[in-house]
Order: sequence, then structure tokens, then C-alpha cells
Amino acid sequence: MSDATADILDKSASPAITTRRLERRRLFKQAALGAVATATMVAGSGSLFAGTAAAASDPYATPPLTDLNIFNFALNLEYLEAEFYLRAAFGTGLESQDVGGVGATGPVWGGSKVPFATPLFQQYAQEIALDEQNHVRAIRATLGKQAVARPTIDLLDSFTTAARAAGVIGPSALFNPFLDENSFLLAAFIFEDVGVTAYHGAAPYIKNKDYLAAASGILAVEAYHAGAIRTLLLGLGLSAPANKISALRAAASEAIGGPMAGDDQGITVNGRANIVPTDSNSIAFARTPQEVLNIVYLGGPAGLYGFFPKQLNGAIR
Repeated sequence: MSDATADILDKSASPAITTRRLERRRLFKQAALGAVATATMVAGSGSLFAGTAAAASDPYATPPLTDLNIFNFALNLEYLEAEFYLRAAFGTGLESQDVGGVGATGPVWGGSKVPFATPLFQQYAQEIALDEQNHVRAIRATLGKQAVARPTIDLLDSFTTAARAAGVIGPSALFNPFLDENSFLLAAFIFEDVGVTAYHGAAPYIKNKDYLAAASGILAVEAYHAGAIRTLLLGLGLSAPANKISALRAAASEAIGGPMAGDDQGITVNGRANIVPTDSNSIAFARTPQEVLNIVYLGGPAGLYGFFPKQLNGAIR
């Protein structure tokens, strides 16, 4: 293997990656300062992604990772993805029979059909939307009466908070993910890599083999989605904002200090395409529930719980 080839394949050990991780920390500090100054932040709550101390030292205290808790945690995330994609692709969300369950059923704020200019992009959005809808239905069928209800979901202000913190837009600008296809793809990028790493992180704790097989199948579909989104963004020349989003996700993991802290990659590395984010062994990254929560909550109370203003339903929240 040539030195040049080794530099391409070894994504985690190169000086460029070390530099990029230092850049993540710089971006994280900037995001924290911006969050304090933003009116939507809770006064005196600290910085975005700082991780508020709970009763113990953990920002989010995770209950036992039972199959029930894991699948309800996954269901909350699938609700978010399904509502986002269904509204973007078709202009409507989940049906009423797909949202009830244990806990309070919350509304969805925001969302509208994207005016796609490229028919192929619209087809991708429609396919992914139906996949996510089916994931919700499959998990709900698996859990039966123990399935949690859809929590309150914010598809309105949460994207602006995330985009400002990442530096994708200015501190007073607004980000509407349903404005056009480029905005939609950048917003989708926030979710897809998180879904892959969340399922990977949960896999070792799933006891029931049938549940594990189902989770593995969903992980594979989410990985297909992530690869498609990353490819489209790269082809459209949107690596700069996408990489800022990646850096912000990494900052969220680093703030928690989990075992996979900081493991995220943009759609370019060392100036080359990086469609498949992996470690040096070409294995997909994994995230703990705490890391996932810190991302989707946009730092917790500091981000008004981000995409889930009233937190998730279920034990892991």
C-alpha cells in the first residue's frame, strides 16, 4: 500500500484529523458563546452542548438498557425522522393510528412539502419517508401496548438553533429546512448519521435475537439513507456546511465524554470524498444514548431540548 493510499484510508490517525478535532473544540466553544447570547436559550443554563449536570454527574441518567427501553428510545428517534421526511416529501405527517401509546402524545411544530427542483431528489425523499414510516410501524408492532407515544417534536425553531450553533448561518439568521432541496438535504444530514451510530451503539445490549435482527436491518437501511444524503451533498458542493454540522455533532459527543466521544466525520476528509464515515478499521461509529440525547436535545435545557421540547417518552430521556 502506498503512503498516499494509506493517508486516504486511515481516517482517524492522520495529522489532518487531529487538527480537525481541535477545530471541533473551537467550534464547540463558539457555539457555546453563541448559545448564551441567543434569546431562545434558557437564561443561566450554561452553554449549548455543555451537558447539564443531573442528580449525579451524568448529564442524562440512562436507565437499564433493556430491550424494551432500547426499542422505545429508537421509536422516539424514528418518530422524528418520519415526521421530518413525510412532511418534506408529501406535506403530511404520520397517521393518527401511528402516534399513540404510553405517555403523552405530542404535536409536531412546523414542516411543509419541499418545492423540489430535481425530480430524482424528490424520489429519494419519498422513498426515505416511506422507509421511516415503516420503521415506526414495525417497532410499534414489535412493542405492542408497551410502545411509547410520539412526543412533541419541533421541526420549526430547532433547525435554526442547530444551524446557528454549527455556524452554517449567522447568529440572527433563520434556517428553514423545507425552503428548497439544498436546505432539506443539509437538515437530513443532521439525522441520518446519528441514526446509524445510535443503532450500532445499542446493538451489544439487545438480548432478544429477533429484536437484534430487526435492529440490524433498520441500521442497514439508515446507513443506505446516510450514504445517499452524503453523496448528494458532496455532488452539490455543500461539503463546507455539512462538515460544520459534523463538527457540531462531534462537539456534542465530546461534551458528554462518552467512549466514542468526538467520533464523527464530514463528507470530506483531507480534501477527498468521505461518503462512508468509519474508524481506522473501517467500522462505523457507535454512540451511547447520552451522546444521542445531547445531539437531538441540542444540549438539553440550554437548547430547550432541541427537536424534543418536552423530552422523549419512555425510560431513556
